[in-house]
Amino acid sequence: MTEKKLQSVGFANQNAAVPSSLPSPHDPMPHPRPRIHLAIPRLLTLLALAVLVGRPAEAQESPRPLEISEYRLWRSIEGATIAPDGAHVAWSYARVRADDTLHVRRLADGHTHLVERASLPRFSDDGRWVAYTISPPWDDEEGEARVGLMELASGERWSWTGPGDYGFAPGSSHFWLAKRAEEGPDGRREASDAEGEVDDTRAMGSDFVLRNLAAGYDELIGGVREHAWHPEGSLLAWTVDAADGDGNGVYVMHGASGARRALDNANARYARLVWSEDGGALAVLRGRTPEGKEERENAIVVVRDPALDAPRVTVIEAPDGLPEGRVISERAALRWSDDATVLLLGTKAQAEALEPWPDDALPLADVNIWHGADDRIQAEQQRSLERDRARTDLAALQIAEKRVVPIETEALRVDEITPDARWAIARDGSAYLSDWRPAYGDFVRIDLRSGARVPVVERQLRTLGISPDGAWWLYWREGDIWAYEVAEDAHRNLTARAPVDFTDAEYDYHGEHPPYGVEGWAEGGAGVILAHRHDLWLQPLDGAPARLLTEGIGSENRLRLRVVRTDPEAEWIDLDAPLLLSAFSDATKDEGWYELDDGTMRRITLEAARFRSLEKASDVDVYLYTRQTFRDFPDLYVSGPDLGERERVTEANPQQTDYLWARRILFDYALADGTPLQGTLAIPETYQAGDRLPMIVRFYEKYSQDLHLYPTPGYRHAPNFAGYVSNGYLVMQPDVHFRVGSSHSDMLEAVEAATRAVIEMGYADPDRIGLSGHSYSGGGAAYIATRSKLFAAVAHGAAPINLVSEFNQLFVGSGQNNHRYDTYGQGRYATNPYDDFDLYRDQSPISGVETMDTPVLYLHGEEDPIVNWEQGLEWYNALRFLGKPIIWLSYPDEGHGLRKLENRIDFQYRLRQFFDHHLKGSPAPSWMTEGVPQLEKDHHLREFAPRVFDAGR
Repeated sequence: MTEKKLQSVGFANQNAAVPSSLPSPHDPMPHPRPRIHLAIPRLLTLLALAVLVGRPAEAQESPRPLEISEYRLWRSIEGATIAPDGAHVAWSYARVRADDTLHVRRLADGHTHLVERASLPRFSDDGRWVAYTISPPWDDEEGEARVGLMELASGERWSWTGPGDYGFAPGSSHFWLAKRAEEGPDGRREASDAEGEVDDTRAMGSDFVLRNLAAGYDELIGGVREHAWHPEGSLLAWTVDAADGDGNGVYVMHGASGARRALDNANARYARLVWSEDGGALAVLRGRTPEGKEERENAIVVVRDPALDAPRVTVIEAPDGLPEGRVISERAALRWSDDATVLLLGTKAQAEALEPWPDDALPLADVNIWHGADDRIQAEQQRSLERDRARTDLAALQIAEKRVVPIETEALRVDEITPDARWAIARDGSAYLSDWRPAYGDFVRIDLRSGARVPVVERQLRTLGISPDGAWWLYWREGDIWAYEVAEDAHRNLTARAPVDFTDAEYDYHGEHPPYGVEGWAEGGAGVILAHRHDLWLQPLDGAPARLLTEGIGSENRLRLRVVRTDPEAEWIDLDAPLLLSAFSDATKDEGWYELDDGTMRRITLEAARFRSLEKASDVDVYLYTRQTFRDFPDLYVSGPDLGERERVTEANPQQTDYLWARRILFDYALADGTPLQGTLAIPETYQAGDRLPMIVRFYEKYSQDLHLYPTPGYRHAPNFAGYVSNGYLVMQPDVHFRVGSSHSDMLEAVEAATRAVIEMGYADPDRIGLSGHSYSGGGAAYIATRSKLFAAVAHGAAPINLVSEFNQLFVGSGQNNHRYDTYGQGRYATNPYDDFDLYRDQSPISGVETMDTPVLYLHGEEDPIVNWEQGLEWYNALRFLGKPIIWLSYPDEGHGLRKLENRIDFQYRLRQFFDHHLKGSPAPSWMTEGVPQLEKDHHLREFAPRVFDAGR
């Protein structure tokens, strides 16, 4: 497709042509044309962009290899959004150790407002205003953030001190800024003293700025804790939380007149303010914490007709049906039923507050008692402690009757609630609690008027959601999608007569296979739209055979077609209106869009590119999205309804033309049993036919879908593809075919097969091939290192090394053990080391260390919450004991990857030196040949520290 001026919407033309096809795998990459051959307008554009990003305007030299220190030049695009009227697009350019710059561009003529250090833009509903945050300079640790506002027509700007949330009233009558208040330890904005006792006297409100956009004046409302706009923006409601409780209450203001009144006042805390969907009612909790108690005791304040001069205020202090010893809790949000007759809320058991331990007493012991009968192991309980403390049980308040109907218990948790709050579907998984077995549950229907419960389905694993009207609830059982008619308590096998099987054939884990999924509900009760591998089907709710929606185009062309939600608020899919579908080719990895209109499929575009972040302007048919290829950064584009004809909005990284780059091709290969697979190969643009280049293989599970993924230069814990191909390396990424019970040997088989295929294609030097993997594939890389002779060097990280010991270790971050992960999860072993010790031993890299001679560079953060650091220690000690070539980069205070910029930069340089030595024959630095004694660590780090941000580097 083309990128051209869209006369219908008045966009300016700033495009580059889209290549129609990729070169042949064996064709050398043509050298870029000299700059002098560029068309004059294009040259002027590039020169202008060069000035904007700090590049010299004079002619540049021929493209050169990209150095690690130059990764810092690449900018990212963040917070991109389009105005509701489609007239403006806003985004921020961000860069490492540099200030953001907000761009707000008028699409009709390209006029752009620039705001230094600004980000997170938000447009008003009418498209006339944009708000944003303004950060202090990146190197000013004491600076304070501000919030800014701009009128787009005039460019006039305002700003306010103090960070906080901000936005616009529905309808754009006002701009608001809620300045940030401190939060309590459980996430509530609550005051407590040193012993954790709740202090209901300290103020927790903060300043609230309200700007009348039409009249052009500000108001400051003090002590605001929560606020909520009427759905139409005509009223603003807020709660006050002031010192000593004076003036606490809930208030409302008319947006047009500014008139305001108090709806309820008390020396108490107000929380969880919420409007009903139609704006006819308002609810809030009001309460205090009794002395010596843990929980606040709340009343419910319900306000009917808050817009009238005499609103009806009802205070429900102690609703009937509330179980003894329980309170209405502010820890849970309030939610209205569609008709505003029912209010969903949370209840919690009251408890006695702990008395302070006497100062003169022996300090309390600190011990965690791990018991074999625990439902969850202690480590998991510790990680979820605050969440468990804040947990509430859902209940339904029947407002007219002032009666609470309990819904949840400790074991029974709600899965779905109908919009009218008439019924709930709840799950009880207590009979199936396990560290490793599938998370089955018994489901019941609950009548929210009486609390009566009716069994729905037992020992159920997968549910698929409820219809927008609450009439149907779907679940997946024994290879079929079933529908439960909620009000009638009736079940129906929807897909028993379907002409296709909706089971996900690509699922390669142990256990029950899921369906491809539900794409949405057809408006008017026509049915539910189901995804198959490629096509979409409409399944009627009466169980009639499913009807093909996409004309078989998906299956015929191996195109994966899926619904694109252009209206995030739409609950139904209108099949009588044109429907936008995304398309992805399994065969070529091309992407694009189709339109389904009146039963007919129309291709909009299908290109050798990747499209992401599609956003439609809410009021017009104007779209914003990114397009990227391996050579093209994911810049922003806009288009009208025909997404194939687009306007380029950004050129984030024009400096790329200064550097050598690459092309990436897709290739096919097969396993010994004939299983077909695909991989990608990035080939330097300096490649000449017949060259045999050094190659790095990076793998995980499936990577071929990333054929068109742009390799943004940056500092991470993995090889940067752009940097390596720019310096003459091939980079190959193979797909892995997994069979249950043999993860690591499956990796070995697929990676070796793909590597041999690239050697046979004539690209790779078989003596200069390196391997890279991390986490799951870090373990695979270690396994391959102990079994394969194809690789001259292996760099990997955060790897499970001994699966027998790892089985009983923890995911420290979640506190869970590895039992489910190894059995049913990514490990895919389908058993345990007690039932099949030989399998776990054989699949462990540690079992092959005796015969391994491949040089290894290993990375592991010492605070890794995913893979225990001790796994790396076992790897290092085994290889050291046997005299094998191992270098371990162990980073203190780092996790599963590297967070700190200085460590990411350090790793990039060490990784390059490692591969350059083993694959290119470069001299090895002393840290590789001799190590670094602790006594010399400080000296070494100072000498090695890359001067990435120094002038001239």
